[in-house]
Amino acid sequence: MVAASGSRPAAHERRIAGHLAWHALVVAPAVILVAGLLRGVAGALSAAIGLALVALNFLVSARLIAWAAETSPSFVQGAVLGGFVIRLGVLSGIVLLLDQLAFVDVAVLVLTIAVTHLALLTWETRSVSLTLAAPGLKPGVEPGFGRRAKLEKE
Repeated sequence: MVAASGSRPAAHERRIAGHLAWHALVVAPAVILVAGLLRGVAGALSAAIGLALVALNFLVSARLIAWAAETSPSFVQGAVLGGFVIRLGVLSGIVLLLDQLAFVDVAVLVLTIAVTHLALLTWETRSVSLTLAAPGLKPGVEPGFGRRAKLEKE
């Protein structure tokens, strides 16, 4: 969406990625606690690393899409597909490197990365507006579960 002639398009993907990262922070204590109870300190640490990688992956993805959209609309498809393959390779490489460390539980790390990607994306579908009138997050939805919007209404 362009606000005025010559201005930059609105970065809806960045707002959505920020919202996803916020949700990752919200669920982090529970995920880390469960992993710690089930697999010990290594499990808790691995879950924390996995959550950080997931949030970072969403933020990098949004940045790449925003860059491609600003560069040229025809770049978006290539950036999305190519970026996905590259980010998947980078995540795999990071997991292989972390596997060498004694304090990392790779099973917990991989499970955290896979499950939280899917769970956060599923959770986010409730907050995304799929209309051209209000693209991006639904009006009034902000990181922090819309606290700012609720306070403004009061």
